[in-house]
Amino acid sequence: MPSTAAIWKARSRLGVAPLRRLFARVCCPVATPDTQGAFYGVWRLTAIDGTTFDLPDTKANMEAFGRPPRSGRGELEVGRPQLRMVGLVECGTHVVFDAAVGGLRAGEQTLARAVLGSLRPGMLLLADRGFYGVDLWCKAAATGADLLWRVRKDLVLPVVEQLPDGSYLTEIFDRSDIHHTRRGVRVRAVEYTIAGHEGVYRLLTTILDPSMAPAAELAALYAQRWEFESTLDEIKTHLGGSHLVLRSQHPDGAEQELYGFLLVHHAIRHLMHQAANQAGQDPDRISFIRSVRVVRRQVTDQAAFSPRQTHPRGQSDPR
Repeated sequence: MPSTAAIWKARSRLGVAPLRRLFARVCCPVATPDTQGAFYGVWRLTAIDGTTFDLPDTKANMEAFGRPPRSGRGELEVGRPQLRMVGLVECGTHVVFDAAVGGLRAGEQTLARAVLGSLRPGMLLLADRGFYGVDLWCKAAATGADLLWRVRKDLVLPVVEQLPDGSYLTEIFDRSDIHHTRRGVRVRAVEYTIAGHEGVYRLLTTILDPSMAPAAELAALYAQRWEFESTLDEIKTHLGGSHLVLRSQHPDGAEQELYGFLLVHHAIRHLMHQAANQAGQDPDRISFIRSVRVVRRQVTDQAAFSPRQTHPRGQSDPR
């Protein structure tokens, strides 16, 4: 059996580039039109969000990724170094189909720009209010995907036209255009309340026709954004274990390890999607924990066989 040192040296020789390229090549949306819970009308439901991963407390990791500031005030950096990831998830299957990795100094909006290229026409992208910005909105909309993003309650949204479903058309302007000297971006706003919660929730969407997506349905649909949180729980808790800390003491190794987690998670979720389709079930009704246990048993059995065939000395590999 290979020693820990041998595995570490092999990982160092491999580097992060092959895993990053493998992730980009194989990790894509897997839902089909028959997949239950993956579509709303003609749109494939997707979500964007960000998270952080704890790293070993080494000088290299700290210099590459940084530490979180204490109490959000920024005077001192405390705790473990952390890397930041922003990803795109297919809501119905929990498949992560793109991800951007950076240090804590890279904000979520900055990393989001790196994953927008994976959006396609026919997708509906859900996002929390932390991602809102006119520039990022326009870049995401330019991909051909439709958007449904929550915005802050203090954002000024003039009513341009009231619509029969209770939503209204409005315009959004870049923050630098204080006096609205340039033409605004036409969007549709949906406002609603939730029983037991204070305040009004506000959503913006590129779907301007209320007959295609009524306001009440969009308000209910926004809850699908939380499928991203469930995906993170699968990766951080059920694959990595409670209180996950990536093991690598060097930045390249940490990023390599993260892509390894994403690849394994995609493989498991792909198998779960295939099983759900064969049974005519919603993928959410299949237990991720039990699926992981099944895969681990299979991997253990396969590990008894070398992936490389050996041949007597002097004979070449017929492949």
